Amino acid sequence: MTKLARSIVRHVLFAGVSLLGIAPAVAQTTPDAGLGDVVVTATRRQEASKDVPVAVTAISGEKLNVLNSSGLDIRFLSSRVPSLQVESSFGRTFPRFYIRGLGNTDFDPNAAQPVSVVYDDVALENPMLKSFPVFDLESVQVLRGPQGTLFGRNTPAGVVKLDSAKPDADKSSMYASLSLATYNTLNAETAANVPLGGGFALRISGLVQRRDNWVTNTDTTGLAKHGLEGYNDRAGRIQLGYSSGDFNAILNVHGRELDGTPRIFRAGIIQKGSNNFVPGFDKDTVSLDGITSQTLSQWGTNLHLDYHVAGLGTFYSVTSYEKARVESTGDIDGGDCYSFIPGCTLGAINVGLFPSNTGGVTRPEEFSQELRFASEDMNGLRLQGGAYYFHQKLRYSELAYSGTTVSTQDVEHYDTNENISVFGSLEYKVVPALTLRAGVRYSHDNKHDSITGFTPDITAGLVLPLQARSKGDDVSWDASVTYAVSDQVNVYARAATGYLPGAIQDRITFGSVQTVAKKQTTFSGEAGIKGGNAAHTLSFDLTGYWWRTKNMQLTAVGGASNSARLLNADHAVGYGVEATFEARPIPELTLTAGGSYNFTEIRDPSLGVGLCANCTVTNPIVGGLAMINGNDLPQAPRWVANGTARYGVPVPGGEVYLYTDWAYRSSINYFLYEAKEFRGRPLLEGGLKLGYKMDSGIEVAAFARNITNQIRIIGAIDFNNLAGMINEPRIIGGMIRTAF
Repeated sequence: MTKLARSIVRHVLFAGVSLLGIAPAVAQTTPDAGLGDVVVTATRRQEASKDVPVAVTAISGEKLNVLNSSGLDIRFLSSRVPSLQVESSFGRTFPRFYIRGLGNTDFDPNAAQPVSVVYDDVALENPMLKSFPVFDLESVQVLRGPQGTLFGRNTPAGVVKLDSAKPDADKSSMYASLSLATYNTLNAETAANVPLGGGFALRISGLVQRRDNWVTNTDTTGLAKHGLEGYNDRAGRIQLGYSSGDFNAILNVHGRELDGTPRIFRAGIIQKGSNNFVPGFDKDTVSLDGITSQTLSQWGTNLHLDYHVAGLGTFYSVTSYEKARVESTGDIDGGDCYSFIPGCTLGAINVGLFPSNTGGVTRPEEFSQELRFASEDMNGLRLQGGAYYFHQKLRYSELAYSGTTVSTQDVEHYDTNENISVFGSLEYKVVPALTLRAGVRYSHDNKHDSITGFTPDITAGLVLPLQARSKGDDVSWDASVTYAVSDQVNVYARAATGYLPGAIQDRITFGSVQTVAKKQTTFSGEAGIKGGNAAHTLSFDLTGYWWRTKNMQLTAVGGASNSARLLNADHAVGYGVEATFEARPIPELTLTAGGSYNFTEIRDPSLGVGLCANCTVTNPIVGGLAMINGNDLPQAPRWVANGTARYGVPVPGGEVYLYTDWAYRSSINYFLYEAKEFRGRPLLEGGLKLGYKMDSGIEVAAFARNITNQIRIIGAIDFNNLAGMINEPRIIGGMIRTAF
């Protein structure tokens, strides 16, 4: 698509969003007496969650609206379901996902993640494409454990599945919500569904999120902006649906524009010998001298087709194209004073060992095509099968600056990534209470990496251009059994495998070299119980699991040399317990709770990684390397817990309600090695919302996010200056919503 065509699409999307923003609305005010069935699509079919032999948690409706009420990006899901963490060192453009401890801390644009984000049945490979905003969704589903049969793209840890609300040819509907909060935070979301006749329907939806720069940069001599941490994020989606008898089609066109600042790294904020803030730390100020800029422009389209053949089944086709341009440049050292300058002492706030101001432009482009067939029930037997093709082109640059706006290097990367796979699964109901399922997938992957350009910091012995290739295949499978103990309660057991193709790390500065890691394979077993009571006032699920990953792909980033190295650990293991509960003891009160215990461990007695020279490493050091055998995986807390409570009181003309939500994770490692400074403290964040839903269809409310204003270091940069990143501060605001 040409630049002009993309511009027209974006302006149509955002114009539609603006027009829809004036829409009136209606809201349901009377709570149901019981809990309804949770319907999920973890098996690519709509099924009740208790019937699915997969550990899956769904968030939708009011709970999803509350959690996403303060202008946050997709990272708001972190700790909101068992075993899930989401973090970023890029801010709103590069989320990294971890399920049951499995994830990837690599910050390079070509990083492969073992958690797949599937948006409207499209698997998004590049981490920057995974940042597309959450709005106008039917639900968010988190599938835990390997999903390598029916989803296929890099799913050994699990899938985060987002499904947009779809066009409906039978009825008109519309909603709009607007919230204003601290730091002039604005969160506006709207959607309209319009039947067009003749089986056609149009759904237009959009989101505008913005925040003022709330962090003041006190440096006046450098290139960094005076105000930081603000953003202006706009996204829109147009869907045209068509239904005629057994045929259905949906054309989806979506786009996004982001203008903001990158994640702030804060030099010297960690107290040496501990994981506390240094005295004098102020979350509202920094002192940076490097360029700070971030923009993103993204658009994509997908076409969903399905045709049902009576007595046989349904044929599906999903065709997708995604493209983005992301520019992000940050002051990586996090300060403006350096230890070689008299009066600048390493370890003090705003002091670094040396200046580091890097960034670049990333251009991912992805095409995928899936063909799938799902049979009807044939005397207890149901089948699925299909083929999948994926092709990615990824171009990105590495730029560096030294006190001016002219880059001192331009390292250019051009990567291609191709996957071809075929898959099949079957489900057989042996007797009404017993169901067996099994599936298999063959995948072939081919990756190529090319590096050109120039840099004065190229690692000794390397001469550009450089080439690397990773090529291979794998067969992944799953098998499960589900048994209905009663009409309300099922037990299940599942074994599954997943794999991550061979990966390429292509940083070549500060001692880094182009490296290729072998594919990693995961075997997982789990068993659980799901169900509820006959009165539909209680639902629950409880799961225990174990996994082992061979040739675990790990990225050693940072250290005293500020290098990056991709490596394979011999293996890693994990095990744990997960649980969720929902209860409605009285019609006015709804309670939810979830949590997990997740143990992870790296097992490779010979594996060592580089370390920081100015921190207190607690691992054995051999030959200048920290030996990481027995360490937890990074960003893998042992404990995760969350809960919500909603109490509504009917009043004349509507309902007054109180909603509170809380999320907790225990301490984490930031890096592969362990150090006192880089062991993140536990984090507890809560929200509160007090609202009034009117029978006329209008809802007004006041809300707070991170209500206790607990500020924690949640990530770090480890090349000698004890730099850290912090979580979002307290946000207090008000909102109005209307729907019909």
